[in-house]
Amino acid sequence: MFTSIYLDHNATTPLDPAVLAAMLPWLESRFGNASSRHDYGRAARRAVDDARQQVAAAVNAHPTEVVFTSGGSEANNLFLKGAAACSRPGVIAVGATEHPCVLKPAAQLARGGWQIETVAVDAAGRVDFAAFSRILAARPRLWSIMTANNETGVVQDISLLATAAKTSGGWFHSDAVQALGKLPLDFRALNAAGVHAMTLSAHKACGPKGAAALVLDKRVELQPLIAGGGHERGLRSGTENVPAIVGFGVAAELAAQRVAEAPRRVEALRERLERGLAGLGVRIFGGEARRLPNTTYFAVADIDGETLVGKLDRAGFAVASGAACSSANPEPSHVLQAMGVAPELARGAVRVSLGAGNGEADIDEFINALRATVGRLQGLTAVAA
Repeated sequence: MFTSIYLDHNATTPLDPAVLAAMLPWLESRFGNASSRHDYGRAARRAVDDARQQVAAAVNAHPTEVVFTSGGSEANNLFLKGAAACSRPGVIAVGATEHPCVLKPAAQLARGGWQIETVAVDAAGRVDFAAFSRILAARPRLWSIMTANNETGVVQDISLLATAAKTSGGWFHSDAVQALGKLPLDFRALNAAGVHAMTLSAHKACGPKGAAALVLDKRVELQPLIAGGGHERGLRSGTENVPAIVGFGVAAELAAQRVAEAPRRVEALRERLERGLAGLGVRIFGGEARRLPNTTYFAVADIDGETLVGKLDRAGFAVASGAACSSANPEPSHVLQAMGVAPELARGAVRVSLGAGNGEADIDEFINALRATVGRLQGLTAVAA
């Protein structure tokens, strides 16, 4: 079987062996429903409670603040739509470079009478604080600004923004899906600064798909998206996905243990990658800003990103042309458009996102393959001209 070198960890990550080992019993003999009263059910309930403790500890939250969901998209929707349903329509402020699972719910709320204010970013992808300050005057009831961008890796100063947003009196949420395991996360400190909710997802941190969490200040009133048996403090009904939740707990615990050291090794690999890219004349997006240690988003002038990704895939390298969740959209990245990147260059965007399994040889092989592929594509372009 053909095995490529995986360089797309912002889309999803491989399951850590320790996570798989923890999940297997709950996929086999320990199959109880966590709401059942018998021994099978009580064991499942204890497993869910233990995982809640692990996720909470990983981000310095209280277990009662952790609401399990099926994914980061559901958690973001739960906050935005759930909080909006408990308030009269007003202003909702969202970052211009948010994931579609924030932008699209906000657009749905706009059809119900809410007014969207989009927080602009500068050319490096950082929140434009002057634009942010102007929006403060509109006193948004809801804010959603992501911690780290899934495409560029650009990291926002969430504490600073949330502190400033306190004057609006609204609820402040941050999508931190890309940050778990790559950056230290401290919900208690963020909450003190003014952050009321934070989204996490297991599969971005070597955990399973199908488990995520909304870490929620209990002062925030939400109307559930899914009504039913009253699971998750009545905020997310439905039989718990015990194996995935157990895996999430272990993945979160491992991420917290490794976050002091692992990102340094990956960042050294990213620096090696970008030194190699410099010789190819690429444009690195967000390179002037603080970024996730594993993420490089670049383009080669006059080379289509989708074409380049396809060629690299056939050469044995799994990379992305943007966000996996919106890859069916042929339009240039809305993130790059918000940063003022010209559409013709934005269409060339390619994302490399590194992980624990990558090494220096992967980087060197990728640079060699990219150089050869770009050379061939440029040659074809020259012939066509």
